Amino acid sequence: MSYNPSQIEAKWQHIWEDEKAFEPSADKSKPKKYILSMFPYPSGRIHMGHVRNYAIGDALARYYRKASFNVLHPIGWDAFGMPAENAAIKHKLHPKKWTYENIDYMRGELSSLGLSFSKEREFATCDELYTQWEQEFIIKMFESGLLYRKSTHVNWCEECHTVLANEQVEEGCCWRCDNEVVQKEMPGYYIAITKYADELLGDLKKLEGKWPNQVLTMQENWIGKSQGLEFEFELTDESKAKLNNKFTKYKVFTTRPDTIYGVTYCALAPEHSIVKELVDNGSITGKMAQKITHLANMSERERSMMDKEGYPLDIEVIHPLTGENIPVWTANFVLGSYGGGAVMAVPAHDERDFEFATQYNLPIKTVISGRQNENEAHIGEGELIDSHDFNGLSSIQAKAKIIEMMENKGLGKATINFKLRDWGVTRQRYWGAPMPFVHCDSCGLVSEKLENLPIALPEDVEITGAGNPLDNHPTWKHCKCPKCGKDALRETDTLDTFVQSSWYFLRYATDPSKWKKEAINKEDISYWMNVDQYVGGIEHAILHLLYARFFTKALRDLGYFEGFDEPFERLLTQGMVLKDGAKMSKSKGNTVDPDAIIKEYGADTARLFILFAAPPQKELEWNDSAVEGAYRFIKKLYDRQNRVTLDKMPTIDHATLNKNEKEARLKVYEALQKSLHVYETSFAFNTLIAACMEALNALDRQDNEAVWGEGMFIILNLLEPIIPHIATQLSETLFGRKNLHTKIEILNEVFVKDSIILAISINGKRRDEIEVATEATEDEIIAKAKEVVAKWIEGKTIVKEIVVPNKLVNIVVK
Repeated sequence: MSYNPSQIEAKWQHIWEDEKAFEPSADKSKPKKYILSMFPYPSGRIHMGHVRNYAIGDALARYYRKASFNVLHPIGWDAFGMPAENAAIKHKLHPKKWTYENIDYMRGELSSLGLSFSKEREFATCDELYTQWEQEFIIKMFESGLLYRKSTHVNWCEECHTVLANEQVEEGCCWRCDNEVVQKEMPGYYIAITKYADELLGDLKKLEGKWPNQVLTMQENWIGKSQGLEFEFELTDESKAKLNNKFTKYKVFTTRPDTIYGVTYCALAPEHSIVKELVDNGSITGKMAQKITHLANMSERERSMMDKEGYPLDIEVIHPLTGENIPVWTANFVLGSYGGGAVMAVPAHDERDFEFATQYNLPIKTVISGRQNENEAHIGEGELIDSHDFNGLSSIQAKAKIIEMMENKGLGKATINFKLRDWGVTRQRYWGAPMPFVHCDSCGLVSEKLENLPIALPEDVEITGAGNPLDNHPTWKHCKCPKCGKDALRETDTLDTFVQSSWYFLRYATDPSKWKKEAINKEDISYWMNVDQYVGGIEHAILHLLYARFFTKALRDLGYFEGFDEPFERLLTQGMVLKDGAKMSKSKGNTVDPDAIIKEYGADTARLFILFAAPPQKELEWNDSAVEGAYRFIKKLYDRQNRVTLDKMPTIDHATLNKNEKEARLKVYEALQKSLHVYETSFAFNTLIAACMEALNALDRQDNEAVWGEGMFIILNLLEPIIPHIATQLSETLFGRKNLHTKIEILNEVFVKDSIILAISINGKRRDEIEVATEATEDEIIAKAKEVVAKWIEGKTIVKEIVVPNKLVNIVVK
């Protein structure tokens, strides 16, 4: 019978479901492995990136099950978010209906790949039960002071009457109506992640050697710890008058106090309150005022991608050490969210300051030795020059001395700063988890009672893209104050979707039978956590992983569990799947439909190709002919079942085998040996697959039934995590699946070679090679070598004969 993937795969998927083969055991005495791939957004269809991500995780989960571990390998759906609202507008569908219909379809797609997920632990983050516990976390954070409310600037579209994410702002305009986006001050909720900045940074050391260095560096840079000097610039009397005496000074922070004598200008963020006052009071007017306002209304992300741009404010500050007047500018490279939105500019020793000073013809003063090129900044260290009492000191010495002097004079202080900002967790949108708070005229901001959770979304809403549907709903927001019982208004903001993905891995680790009673069960968590292997894209290297690490620490401190500080023990970031050298996307027309591949070739072929085409960490270029090659290998494997006549692992007397039989056993056991390193350390599945292909080719070159039986027994065991359907089918047919539940020992005897190949060189130039017995003496080796290269040494005098063991024979002649 010929290979029929659709029939075989449907059969085993049905059997696995009936057997509940992939549900973790409740027996906590067993060794465990928690293998997790980042859960998908239910966009409607899976793509080849999903196939790669889940094939990697599934191979590891299946490997550890065979090794008798209790394996937790769950799946769920990161289901809240803007795409559902956009679809609701476009297709006139309710976001909930759109989301759950997509989940149903994508669940079938993932199932068709034979992925060994736990079905009992599946959930969607938009499930009301998940929202209930998430709202409890938010209330506990609020009560502990970890969550607070403040006003801040957001992207606002007046036409749509809604807040926009940075991604929805295109060239300063709303992505939907093309109206100009402005920065509007609005209240929002923030989680004080900065309270954990030091711990988040310090604990990266625990992950060294387990996470990719690139990810650790990205996290470290995002947290951005810097030590330096904080001090104030006082405004001149004339400048104070221009500001109607509303301001007398402002703070700056610098990591280079050794360059303080090189300050030639100061720069403020366009949204700085001093800049705003100058525009509002008419000190700055006309086009300049318009341009500054336009910069202030741009997101920080947009400004960071612009060329340098700035304007003189016609005010000055006094240098705290020299007494000189310093001009003040506003510049687009200064961010209001960092260092107070003000910088001291030292163009001779900072590239950004130098670029701006050069562009606007501002003075440049060198105060650190070593600046040899006037056309660029010298950003390194050196000795101080033109720096008063600090001349001759090294940069390191001067930093400490200048900070000490500033502190003694009461002019400044040593300060630690972080680039990390508190996390704004609310959005003015419908499809998200509602914030569990109430606004009461008598009591102020009040958290909802826990027994009233979840605060669920109303379903009778109309989503048009204009305004917040929750705010516009006629009845939903009207409620009673949980504290005093008076009429009150429910908060209409919803949570950032990053919140849902920041604790889902903890929810999986709690037995589903306990989900209604508690968010996280301490006993279950202490057994399953940490996640032993986390698999996902490099695009999540910063925000998702940082927020998940933070949530783990915050929930620990709120008493939900204890015993661990980091959620993910090891991290694998898989590369993108490309076609024609570019990332697959509908807009480029270079997508490959996984459903079509499965229909034509079967799921095993899709899995084999995706794991064979490139190491998981590297980008993978789609190749139709390589897919065909993967299918041919599986078909060949299927056809070779006819060579097996034994139904168990045979005992073989290795010494009695011929050369080809020994070579076949060697290749099989080399693959077995490689599998341990691949599945547990390197994840280089492509090398293991190649080794299995070599082993099958070597088996083809001999006819020993016992060697064939042993070879297939082992090869099917090794390939089951990668191509589970066909490997299980053949294992059932040939061995009653015994090979999938047997620990196969590596036999040293197969690695003992009867003969070795030695290169022969004449005067250092390779001429030929010989095969000799491993126990051959040096005289025997030289004699045989001379026979083979007789024509190159004939008529010459042999000066020296050298045998390098296991490598070569070198004959020196003249």
